[in-house]
Amino acid sequence: MSVQEVEEGRFVRQANRFTARITADGSSGYPAEPGRYRLFVSYACPWAHRTLIVRRLLGLEDAIGVGVVDPIRDERGWRFPDRDPVTGAVFLSELYLSTDPSFRGRYTVPCIWDTETERLVTNDFPNITTMFETEFTAHHREDAPDLYPEALRPEIDELNDLVYTTVNNGVYKAGFATAQDAYEEAFDALFATFDRLEERLSTGRYLFGDDLTEADVRLYPTLARFDAVYYSHFKCNLRRLTDYPNLWAYARDLYSIPAFGETTNFDHIKRHYYVTQRNINPSGVVPKGPLLDWTAPHDRDR
Repeated sequence: MSVQEVEEGRFVRQANRFTARITADGSSGYPAEPGRYRLFVSYACPWAHRTLIVRRLLGLEDAIGVGVVDPIRDERGWRFPDRDPVTGAVFLSELYLSTDPSFRGRYTVPCIWDTETERLVTNDFPNITTMFETEFTAHHREDAPDLYPEALRPEIDELNDLVYTTVNNGVYKAGFATAQDAYEEAFDALFATFDRLEERLSTGRYLFGDDLTEADVRLYPTLARFDAVYYSHFKCNLRRLTDYPNLWAYARDLYSIPAFGETTNFDHIKRHYYVTQRNINPSGVVPKGPLLDWTAPHDRDR
């Protein structure tokens, strides 16, 4: 997750430093070859979570390797529980600095390492999942869903922009605000979008009808973390996810899909936010609740 800076009390996310692309034809210098790349993630990070979901949905587990960092991050950045077996790194920072020794900033996940050139290709989280969807098609499993159908891309992109600004990043803008007006602005925008999404999901199983898309992948990680973290820790407490009948059932519907549910690690999520972010939670005490039944019948297939 990216460094937080505050300008006039408003949270500003750190820009992504590495933005190269992996392409099917190799024109970028990074061809989409199976077994060449290693995806580094934290189960706690929502941006990384979406890459794990897409990798699983598309059947790219054998094509793209994964390294998982420890959920507790300190001033040295993300640490591997054991030395990463492929790169030999103990801290993610080693890979950033070996690629660019002048790098200054937070070492973020998700990011992709090229084992051939031994350098980071990208930490540009908004584009990693669409890259998996459009450039690795030769390596998708036979029945993989089309998460980014060409005809819907303008509409998906438009909705994704709204969700990113007001929901995905909106919770951070509320949680890290240091001015009342900045906090209230983010808070109001977040719940206005939740209201719109609740209405949208009253007439369709997913955000674009009966088929999963990139839009569902991007919304889900924030919903999965909302009641456990953002509602209290980030002061986003107008309503809980469970107070929205359609959003809550929709989230449970997605959770029932192995690519979503089996990549959702509530232990990592809670320990990361409550222990790492001592500026918000100085004690580092991790709350035991909330008690939620993510496996309750969702009835979304009606």
